[in-house]
Amino acid sequence: MTESPLMPTYPDPTVTFLRGQGTQLWDSDGREYLDFLGGLAVVALGHAHPEVADAISKQAQTLLHVSNLFGNAVGPDVAATIDRLLGGGGQVFFTNSGAEANECAVKLARKWGGHGKYVVVSAFGSFHGRTLATLHATGQPTKHEPFQPLPDGFRHAEWNDVDDVTRQIDPSVAAVLLEPVQGEGGVNPADAAFFQGVRALCDERGLLFMVDEVQTGLGRTGKWFGFEHFDVKPDVVTLAKALGNGVPIGACWAREEVASAFVPGDHGSTFGGQPLAASAARAVLTVMERDDLPERSAAMGEKLTKMLGALDGVRAVRGMGLLLAAELDEGLDAKEVCTECLARGLVVNAVTPTALRFAPPLTVSDGELERAVDIVASAIASVPRQEPGAPS
Repeated sequence: MTESPLMPTYPDPTVTFLRGQGTQLWDSDGREYLDFLGGLAVVALGHAHPEVADAISKQAQTLLHVSNLFGNAVGPDVAATIDRLLGGGGQVFFTNSGAEANECAVKLARKWGGHGKYVVVSAFGSFHGRTLATLHATGQPTKHEPFQPLPDGFRHAEWNDVDDVTRQIDPSVAAVLLEPVQGEGGVNPADAAFFQGVRALCDERGLLFMVDEVQTGLGRTGKWFGFEHFDVKPDVVTLAKALGNGVPIGACWAREEVASAFVPGDHGSTFGGQPLAASAARAVLTVMERDDLPERSAAMGEKLTKMLGALDGVRAVRGMGLLLAAELDEGLDAKEVCTECLARGLVVNAVTPTALRFAPPLTVSDGELERAVDIVASAIASVPRQEPGAPS
């Protein structure tokens, strides 16, 4: 076969990985890499974490799946832990991905709002998923065009601009949906005043404040949840990525009085909360709490920020915890630097044309930080700088 059997939704891979352990990956040629992307902030405990692997193995030999028409012993346990970490007083719906968690949040907002109150306001630069609804919630119009017409009921406001969010509000709006850090949008953190202002606006207008923690949740930013940096409490929170450490699972949490808008038959998922995925999540949460990985993320993120910021060719570092972007000097192409990093054994990605994203496992060591930063320095030095005004 000369062509891949996979649909062409991703570029042709330059590397095929066969094995991982902690922060390390090995490709099909046996070459070793440092993974500082973590499967896009998924592998928070590192690859092949023994306690997660053991939990999956035991569950696979016990009970993989039952219909949600019946109960299982694992899902409710995980839901209770998520609720406790979020402060209590809520309920959880399990999904298989972040997009599905956000889809649940959108449906819940519409059901809670009632007929005529269905619009969700999100921010330009955001990313909330690739289903038709979450794609429209995503504030990147260039991603919308090939799939028009998209479902009605979504508006976008300028990032970190409470006044522009206010301008989008009318009686048809049910909720505002924001990320604490716009990950796919370039690793752009929210201002505390922005989140606090939107929370106050939602309280004033009787709207739901929904926070997308798919990339930022579960210790990634140095706290359990990104919104905790801003001293606010959302009405709805969505999770995925780190929850299963690579096993597909997501969750939509809502305050009980909001969650009660759903009744049997309003929403569902064949695989959501099934025993295998929930067992992985239970092991992940157990390790995260025991080892206090949010605190570790904060400490290691501070070190990585300082180390990257000291490099020649890096003009700024932004983000929170271990979700960071290094903004490169003018004339440096992030894709070229990213390619050179990979050639030297470091996995990162060019999150914008001028910035590299770093999201290593929260278990990353000091030595691995040093090795990664040395590779970034070498990669930057190897890439020719384009003079301002020169043709690209």
